[in-house]
Amino acid sequence: MDFLLKWIEPKNQIDESRKQFSDADLKKMIVPLFIEQLLLMVVGLADTMMVSHAGEATVSGVSLDTMLYTIFIYMFTALGTGGAVIVSQYIGRGDRRNADLAASDVFQISFVFSVICLVLMLTGGRGLLGLLYGSVDAEVMQACRTYLWIVTLSFPANAVYNAGTALYRSMGKTNITMRVSMAMNLVNIVGNAIGIFVLKAGAAGVAWPTTISWYFAAVIMTYLCFNKKNTVSINLKDIMTPNGEMAKRILRVAVPNGIENGLFQAAKVVLGSLIATFGTAQIAANGIGQTIWSLSATAVGCMSPIFITVIGRMIGAGDEEAADYYLWKLMRITTLFTFVWNILILCLLPLILPLYDISEETRHLLIIIVIIHNAFCGTIGAFFGPMSAGFRAAGDIRFTMLASIF
Repeated sequence: MDFLLKWIEPKNQIDESRKQFSDADLKKMIVPLFIEQLLLMVVGLADTMMVSHAGEATVSGVSLDTMLYTIFIYMFTALGTGGAVIVSQYIGRGDRRNADLAASDVFQISFVFSVICLVLMLTGGRGLLGLLYGSVDAEVMQACRTYLWIVTLSFPANAVYNAGTALYRSMGKTNITMRVSMAMNLVNIVGNAIGIFVLKAGAAGVAWPTTISWYFAAVIMTYLCFNKKNTVSINLKDIMTPNGEMAKRILRVAVPNGIENGLFQAAKVVLGSLIATFGTAQIAANGIGQTIWSLSATAVGCMSPIFITVIGRMIGAGDEEAADYYLWKLMRITTLFTFVWNILILCLLPLILPLYDISEETRHLLIIIVIIHNAFCGTIGAFFGPMSAGFRAAGDIRFTMLASIF
């Protein structure tokens, strides 16, 4: 253990007085965030396991929709991230008023943008599905349409929830977001069990619990964000009053981040449209595989917000040398964490696969694609994802966007 603690320390040290985040502080932020991300992924696994009992056509339809739906989640997350960067920098400067204003603006922008997305998908979603997945079986397409229509209704809640969690993470209160996530996932998984096994509702039995759980979590996070005792809080007056200058600052980070994440997910949607021409077994294997991939990426996913909080504070305080120190320290932690976690997932794969009610062909394909992903993409993601978050927190947003496009 002493060896690992020494290894994660960068060669270029700074004075102890400039280290605003001790190892214990980092641990307090990382552990709850990892548990939160892990629970989210475990619930995703449980969802696909339960959906598999509704038939491979339903699994295929839900998985194709999930790839498309995730684009919007990434965009809502990007808005929250943009706000978290600005809020973290204001916290570092000790500017409470502008931190509150930025937090309120994130809620305003996120909600307005989500409503626009909601209207666009309700009016054009059916045509988009036909364009992307027109070659799938009729049963798969019906599952796609049912699932997408229902989860689209969750867009405003999803956006507001992401704004709230981003705000709390910028304050370093990841234990709060972990608890809210636990409650949300409990609502989701119980609802899925009822929808699939009791009501036999197929795709709708998964979609409605997802939508309800997002609104449940959004209400809680919004209520918590109004708490004036927090380091940062929101207020109704600022939410209702547009602030062009603050919105520009937030969008300056959020838009490139949204493009970066959106392009990555859009590529997966295009890939999904190609896989849709292969057959139901391939679609199901890809859909379940993505859930397991997401589980593998939990280590990376939980570290990115830590980069934003820590480095954003250092930049806000005007200490670029400390920001550089924490960037490399957090990169070392992420690398070690990701390597160990991906090995563990591969070891657990023989125990996970029997839980799915799928054909032997689907199972065989699933093993191949999970091994490929963990061996290559998981390793690359350990570097690119968190480091790009660190660059965004430092204000270097164009480089990460261009690297992602490349």
